[in-house]
Amino acid sequence: MNDILEIFWGVLAWLQKTPLMILLIMVLVLAGISALRRAYPNWPMVVLALVPFGFSLAVVYDESLTTTVLAIDLSIAAVVLIDLITIPGMASFQIERNVGRVASLQKNHPVTLIVTNSSSSDYTITVRDGFDQDFTATPDQFEIYLEGMSRATLHYELYPTRRGAYQFDTVHLRVSSKLSLWQSIYEYPIPSVIHVYPNLQQIAEYALLARTNRLSLMGVRRTRRIGTDNEFERLRDYSQDDNYRHIDWRSTARRQKLTVRDFQTSQSQRIIFMIDCGRMMTGESQGISMLDHALNALLMMSYVALRQGDSVGAIFFSDEVLAFEPPRSGSNQMNRLLHASFDLFPRLVESRYDQAFLYLSRHCHKRSLVILITNVIDEVNAHQVQSYLTNLVGKHLPLGLLLRDQRLFEVADQPFPTGVELFHAGAAAEVLVWRAQVLNDLIHKGVLALDAFPDQMTAPLINSYLEIKARHLL
Repeated sequence: MNDILEIFWGVLAWLQKTPLMILLIMVLVLAGISALRRAYPNWPMVVLALVPFGFSLAVVYDESLTTTVLAIDLSIAAVVLIDLITIPGMASFQIERNVGRVASLQKNHPVTLIVTNSSSSDYTITVRDGFDQDFTATPDQFEIYLEGMSRATLHYELYPTRRGAYQFDTVHLRVSSKLSLWQSIYEYPIPSVIHVYPNLQQIAEYALLARTNRLSLMGVRRTRRIGTDNEFERLRDYSQDDNYRHIDWRSTARRQKLTVRDFQTSQSQRIIFMIDCGRMMTGESQGISMLDHALNALLMMSYVALRQGDSVGAIFFSDEVLAFEPPRSGSNQMNRLLHASFDLFPRLVESRYDQAFLYLSRHCHKRSLVILITNVIDEVNAHQVQSYLTNLVGKHLPLGLLLRDQRLFEVADQPFPTGVELFHAGAAAEVLVWRAQVLNDLIHKGVLALDAFPDQMTAPLINSYLEIKARHLL
């Protein structure tokens, strides 16, 4: 026992002669304990650490302060060590995430986090979900005071900026000690899958306006049918463009309002979309790519065509055929088209129109309305579009939808360009004249053609489809 006491007093005497060594030993001990408890110094710890450091420097100039400094250092070390013990372990908290599997592009998606404190102590915690960089969250993190044996429900909204399938793996939780000298960061593995689909809000708006006979608000004009159709569809209010022979007089007398019968074509027709996913579709409009606008138009027109009893299919291609959905009818076809296209993105590759149209000839033998949605920016690209669409004339009814570049039109439409702007406007006008010639060549060769801005192409596309149906071109 005497030997142990002699060793202790010897070590203490040595430490008194080297006060900086005391500080180093304290730091090493605390670092080892904090590593075992997965704790990290918080900013108050940095401020507190300056106190023993300052006293240790004072001993260099006045050795009589050694005992006092040693007592202060040990007291601070004791406080820091006790506060370190107050940090709860990872098992003290449980987290659940409730989130819908399906989200819509550029539309807020609600997420709920349920945090449970199973310990008897109260803690201030910070919770942040591990969402992907293609999402923005509002709010992006929560700082809450959670009492012991209690639960908190946190709500936030995700805003997806890109389509696709996403895996959410973890939720991050940060908790501080009682004196906030230490903090621990835990990662809770909570896997969740979110599929971001194109925004279907347009479809809901179309359905509402169709029921109230106000489709003109979306730019969809009413088309007079040539000939007669025999299959009754619905009753609706009379409008000035209607044939008076379609007035249903019994319903008019009952409702005290002119009512007409709507008819639909009795023959189911086929529509096949060919969506370019190559470099021509990488441009952006209204914050999303041209391909996203093309998919929105595809889904909107598919909804309209399926309601008419037609069959709809799609081929997605870039430097190869990426996906193919055979033409089918029925409401389930909308889900098939969604699943086939929601995780496709434009690629910086040259599109292989030859492979896409060869795939079309092998898998689609019946006469169909073939709608190619792409963009043209050079002679080579335009020549391929012209040649392959022209080859379809006779066997199919081809329709080429060429997307406009909004920035190109803005440069060409400057009212009074001067200097360098004049040259830019002239170059843009030359490109637009060339595009107009490409469209005229397509029309003269028997191909239906549309030229529209990406965010405004849905209504012209639907109008063209309804006109084709009315004129029985298929």
